[in-house]
Amino acid sequence: MKEEEVNTKLTVNLIPSAVTALEQAAALEGNSQTDTVNRALQTYAFLVLQQKAGKVIILRDEVTNATEIVRFL
Repeated sequence: MKEEEVNTKLTVNLIPSAVTALEQAAALEGNSQTDTVNRALQTYAFLVLQQKAGKVIILRDEVTNATEIVRFL
């Protein structure tokens, strides 16, 4: 049985840098701000869960192969 989808309306107060990040992210993907916030929250939850499970999140530059560890906690 498929879980029924229920939308939740949320009001948030964003700091200026978060507003800029939201606008940039939405423009980059051509998504609405609502879609961008939904995707961002899902991505953040996934990354935090992975870290709590003992995994390391690493960014790797495809050109230089340089790596950087990303920490969300």
